[in-house]
Amino acid sequence: MRIVKKTVISKFKSIIAASLVIPLILCGCGSASPLPYEPVLNSATTPRTASFYAEKLCVPDGDVPRADLEFGEDICAGLFCVTTGETRYAKDVYEKINPASLTKIMTALVAIENGDLTKTITASANVNIQEKGAQKLGINEGDRMTLDQALHIMLIYSANDVAVMIAENIAGSVDRFAQLMNERAGSLGATGCHFVNPHGLTDREHYVTAYDLYLIFNEAMSYKEFRDIIDTPQYISSYRTADGTEVAIDIRNTNAYLSGEMEIPEGVTVIGGKTGTTAAAGHCLIMLSSDSAGNEYVSLVMKEPETRTLYTDMTRILRLINE
Repeated sequence: MRIVKKTVISKFKSIIAASLVIPLILCGCGSASPLPYEPVLNSATTPRTASFYAEKLCVPDGDVPRADLEFGEDICAGLFCVTTGETRYAKDVYEKINPASLTKIMTALVAIENGDLTKTITASANVNIQEKGAQKLGINEGDRMTLDQALHIMLIYSANDVAVMIAENIAGSVDRFAQLMNERAGSLGATGCHFVNPHGLTDREHYVTAYDLYLIFNEAMSYKEFRDIIDTPQYISSYRTADGTEVAIDIRNTNAYLSGEMEIPEGVTVIGGKTGTTAAAGHCLIMLSSDSAGNEYVSLVMKEPETRTLYTDMTRILRLINE
């Protein structure tokens, strides 16, 4: 199903309306129980909200094609210049699709805005994810690490069990955390998405659009903590089990451009990004890059049939940056 953004004005009316409602919800109106972490969205985003409206956001009115750049029918892809607000390329960016682990960008944004990165968080029994093939660190009930460690593991290694750990410690439950994800997405104008979990494992009620991912990723990249994590090729640390045993962590970034497995086009610098893969979503990648003049770009490719084509097509998009 295609969602058509008819005008910039109507879009920003919806953003403003959402941003006015969210502070009331997050302040704990009614009988809702307080979050384990004191929400800081109101205080942290008051000045950021004003700057957000002044930013040069890309708002394509449908596809922005190129005769020299064609993809398969199911592929959703885009290239957005964050610096100028120009959409260089867009294909089916308003189609509802499964985000796979690109969901974790939204999870990280909510966690950074609502949590204390130095605070120790503890795993519940719910981290024992049983879905076949799901990427996991292998933590168990009672295991402990800081929120900063958890964010590194979730974003670099794409650990689904750690995503659950983060969600429960921030909001008390996965359902409550998903509510925060949806509220925050709405405040960014990401109106074509709906989240039900913090990791992106397949659920028919869990979906995004490529354009929503651009908006969410663009906001997450405004936080130094997020930038630093996704630009990390390798992360070495340790956490404690329930009985106090120390467990070493040595993980490498799943982004092949950062690992050196894929060559980056000349004149382009890859700052960081997030990969995602499920049977329903295919192979997905979103990245922030810059050109030789320092202009920044968000590029994404969704629903690729295999890893090889994912990076081949992303490289084709990155080559547009210096044209």
